Amino acid sequence: MVTRRRLLAVAGAAGAALSKPAWAQRMVDLPLPGGPGARDITTAFPQKGPMILQRTRPPLLETPFEVFDKGVFTANDQFYVRWHWALIPTDIDIDKFRLSVRGHVNKTLSLSLNDILHGLPSVQLSAVNQCSGNSRGFFQPRVPGGEWANGAMGNALWTGVRLKDVLDKAGVKPGAVQVRFKGLDEPVVADAPHFMKSLDIDHARDGEVMIAYAMNAEQLPLVNGFPLRLVVPGWYATYWVKMLNDIEVLEQPDTNYWTKIAYTIPDTPHASIKPGETGVKMIPINRMVPRSFVTNIASGSKVNAGAPSLLRGIAFGGDCGVASVDFSIDRGQSWRQAQLGKDEGKYGFRQWQTHITLPTPGEYSVLIRCTNSNGVAQPDTPNWNPAGFMRNVIESTDIMAV
Repeated sequence: MVTRRRLLAVAGAAGAALSKPAWAQRMVDLPLPGGPGARDITTAFPQKGPMILQRTRPPLLETPFEVFDKGVFTANDQFYVRWHWALIPTDIDIDKFRLSVRGHVNKTLSLSLNDILHGLPSVQLSAVNQCSGNSRGFFQPRVPGGEWANGAMGNALWTGVRLKDVLDKAGVKPGAVQVRFKGLDEPVVADAPHFMKSLDIDHARDGEVMIAYAMNAEQLPLVNGFPLRLVVPGWYATYWVKMLNDIEVLEQPDTNYWTKIAYTIPDTPHASIKPGETGVKMIPINRMVPRSFVTNIASGSKVNAGAPSLLRGIAFGGDCGVASVDFSIDRGQSWRQAQLGKDEGKYGFRQWQTHITLPTPGEYSVLIRCTNSNGVAQPDTPNWNPAGFMRNVIESTDIMAV
């Protein structure tokens, strides 16, 4: 863990960045169909390299897509950032920090970082953290919200302790139904709801949900949730509460705004409805779905016709592992299977690669489709819902053979 002096130096830089950012002299043009796609590239945030700036306060920083071609683990300094409230602590005294465990338990706990690091078994897990609104900028008709391209996601090797072990230490009483989580960020206006998320008690105690204090063998960056964050493998990042400091076991279903109203999706296949459709049952967003992308060739690139070209990318199964990745160079009339790379865990990115030969000069759309170990594949047509959540479709990369 960092010393307090070093942390406060980092925190001071964070405060400066959040209040008066210094922009880099570079921009990127995201290929968003609704436009505009021009975004600043910023290096102003502490512990962060070049990031696509979606919003300053609260910070929304997108990972440049070329980062995903470097390997299955997303570097901490270019791991995306998304906060809901702008009042984020920039001064955390790690000696005084406590994680509270309370509510429908036998014993209320107030755990120091030392209690967590040295008093409970350490575990590691590779898992994708993906914003519910990742790829929202591709929704048509366009929907409000952060207009992300495909970079509001990342995969890390998370180190921490099992949530189950923490709950068992407190002793969950019979009749508990959910567990609610809250972090140190604060609403910016009076009476606005604190950001809190809940999991059903059986999910919270499944042995996979964890409280992480490190990612990719380093401390959590400040803007990624230092000193602790919840890790809910296979579920969207809205549940991955950052700067976690409060755990409450509930004996009644949670009705707070962020669980009951915000982050809800249509209870339909692919969470999809028609624009303007009403009267649809809504449920809290939950499990992720399979996705796959080409990472080494950008749309609009040129390759030599009649010669083999390397095609490489990443895939993830959502709430389970990757079974296969298929590709097509004839707009889906025929499909072939790509070679999968090393399996780092069922919840993480998995690299794939193949060689394609585009037979004659002209324009081609290379299609990529992931099928997960539950047999669920990316659909042929994109889903749509008014929140821009859970974007999923067979991805295409336009390539010119010359």
